[in-house]
Amino acid sequence: MTTAVQAPTAAGAPGPAPGKRAKVRARGPAVFILQKLAVLAATLFVASLAVFFSRFLVPGDPARFLLRGRSPNPDALAEITRQYGLDKPAWEQYLNWITGIFQGDWGRSLTYRQDVTEVLLSRLPTTLQLVALAAVFITVLGLLAGILASLNKGFGDKFILITLTAAGAVPPFVAAIALVALFSVGLGWFPSFGSGDAGWDRIWHLTLPAFALGITYIAMVARVTRSSMNEQLVREHVEVATSRGLNRGAVVLRHVLRNALGPILTVSGVLVAGLLVSSAIIERTFGLAGIGQLLVTSIDRLDFAVVQAIVMVVVAAFVLVNTLVDLIQPLIDPRIAAGTETR
Repeated sequence: MTTAVQAPTAAGAPGPAPGKRAKVRARGPAVFILQKLAVLAATLFVASLAVFFSRFLVPGDPARFLLRGRSPNPDALAEITRQYGLDKPAWEQYLNWITGIFQGDWGRSLTYRQDVTEVLLSRLPTTLQLVALAAVFITVLGLLAGILASLNKGFGDKFILITLTAAGAVPPFVAAIALVALFSVGLGWFPSFGSGDAGWDRIWHLTLPAFALGITYIAMVARVTRSSMNEQLVREHVEVATSRGLNRGAVVLRHVLRNALGPILTVSGVLVAGLLVSSAIIERTFGLAGIGQLLVTSIDRLDFAVVQAIVMVVVAAFVLVNTLVDLIQPLIDPRIAAGTETR
């Protein structure tokens, strides 16, 4: 016989004990996506305010920089200030700047005397290719090392863990020097300078820089993968699947790795987005003409328009990658999109 239990509606009727009552609230996928997009837009707006108005806190006059140390001529300063819109109120400069971004106009470089868009487009492909190759190394090698460490207890796990700890402690520029000394100077397998031509030659030139850029992140992803899989291996559903005689590979793929992908994906998204920031050191070490090296040069020369554009690109990439990760998460765990909450 089935007994239906209904919550009492009469006043004074006994209810669940304090702390036992749960309220489940679900939301549709469309609401979930709209919330994430709203957060994305708000974050980019706040970031644009911080990026633009922070330039007023930096000492130095960009108009005087254009004179290259010469004695300032009041008429020349006034003309430069007017030409670059530096004579307008800060709020008007911001409105012109943000409006120009939506129109594809990032302003004009004080150093290169070109549109910032042209300066960025000449450097951005190299950085994106470097970051993409580093992301491949991070994802493939990080996942592989973490899975092997989790599934091979004992010596294998300890060896991989020690290796990951050592690799994670190596700064990118130290890794770059070691890789160049071994694979470029010693073995002659890879070039040590420049980005090469298009196609496979570009990949060949970027292999060492990408690995040097990603080595620390490979260790982080591997450790998160190992920890997340170890947590799933002791779950009841994994034991049930194993007791039913399922193949070990099937158990790992369907019941362990899939459920462990949540934290792995989150960490990987944050790390990959951060590669744009870390690329400056690697680009200078290997002589790559990317936006990382351009950012360092522009800061030194007070080229605010270029600095603002690069910082906004990096912030936008970081936020977009994390938003994309948040949107992919429900495909792994539908409960995230449902928004089940317990109160």
